[in-house]
Amino acid sequence: MFATSALFTDRREAGRRLAKAVAGLGLSDPIVLALPRGGVPVALEVALALRAPLDLLLVRKLGAPGHEEYGIGGLVDGAHPQIVLNDEAMAIIKPPPGYVEAETQRQLIELERRRKAYLGSRQALPVKGEIVVIVDDGIATGSTITVALRALRKAGAARVVLAVPVAPPDTMDRLREEADGVVCLATPEPFGSVGQHYVSFGQTSDQEVVDLLAAAAAGRHAG
Repeated sequence: MFATSALFTDRREAGRRLAKAVAGLGLSDPIVLALPRGGVPVALEVALALRAPLDLLLVRKLGAPGHEEYGIGGLVDGAHPQIVLNDEAMAIIKPPPGYVEAETQRQLIELERRRKAYLGSRQALPVKGEIVVIVDDGIATGSTITVALRALRKAGAARVVLAVPVAPPDTMDRLREEADGVVCLATPEPFGSVGQHYVSFGQTSDQEVVDLLAAAAAGRHAG
């Protein structure tokens, strides 16, 4: 996607700029978690700058019965996957007994498939007691990242910092209540879409995710 008034050249350039801002927080031994796939190129630059381990944070929507696009909650990958239910949606939908458990198992299978595709047999980094920086290439509505932030808290992370290049101002106002710290380089209004703020915003492939994770590991080892 191309734009004439874009804020960032591409995800890697946005990541380098974001890394400088996050480094200014002076975090002690953080873990960087990327939302795949687009968040991985951004998070790589942050992880390299902080000399921090990079891992993925996979999030799957728990869909309503017969309406899978309507989320009644989310399932977040990790050493111990976390379920975060939307109480308002649950009250409206009133799923039948056993539905949430069955839907959770279905999404757990998909989470495991995706993690194996990206990381092979490596297990998720434990976040309990850790400082975690969660990174994406941008935020629109904030629903997915909200689930992720709440799950990290539930998993016992000591501090959760959200870092993104761009997001709408009203979304960031809401997310500041969910995170211990927020770094956002730009909050343009009107916002439009995340992609319009990048000159180059092509889809990140699965193979790119694998390669970027390997580059993060190699860079940290060299550092």
